[in-house]
Amino acid sequence: MYRLRALSTLLLLLAGSASALAQEPEYLLYGGKGQNTFLGCLNCSRFDNTSIWNKLGPHGSEFDNATIWSKTGVYGSPYQTLSPWNRNSFEGPVVRDKDGNSYGKFTRNQFDDQTKVESLLWILENYDYVISNLNEVRLRH
Repeated sequence: MYRLRALSTLLLLLAGSASALAQEPEYLLYGGKGQNTFLGCLNCSRFDNTSIWNKLGPHGSEFDNATIWSKTGVYGSPYQTLSPWNRNSFEGPVVRDKDGNSYGKFTRNQFDDQTKVESLLWILENYDYVISNLNEVRLRH
C-alpha cells in the first residue's frame, strides 16, 4: 500500500513538473538597429498592456507608427527593412524571453535565423490572413 501511494505521489509530481516545463515563456519582440526597441509580447493575453494583440495597448495598435501592425510604419510595412513582414530583409526583430534567451528572428525571411517556435511561425506564414482579419485573430489571444 505504501509503495502504491509513493508511486502515485511520484507520478503526480512528475506530471506537474512536465506541465510546468511545457509552459512557454513570454516571447518578447525587440527590433530596430541593435535590436533594443521593445515591440511587444507575442504570446501574452490580448488584455496584457504589452501584448501585440491588445489593440488599445502601445504595441497592438494599427495606427501607431512603432508597431508591427502599422502597414505604413517602420516595423509594420512589408517594405521596411526593420519589419518582420519584409521577406527579403535581414534586419527583422528578434524574439527573446525575459531572461534574454533567444528564439531566433520574428521574420518572414526564412534565410535569416527565422524562429522555430511553431505558434510564431503560424503568424509569419499566415501574415496575409492575420493582417486582413486582425480583429478576429486578436480574439483568439
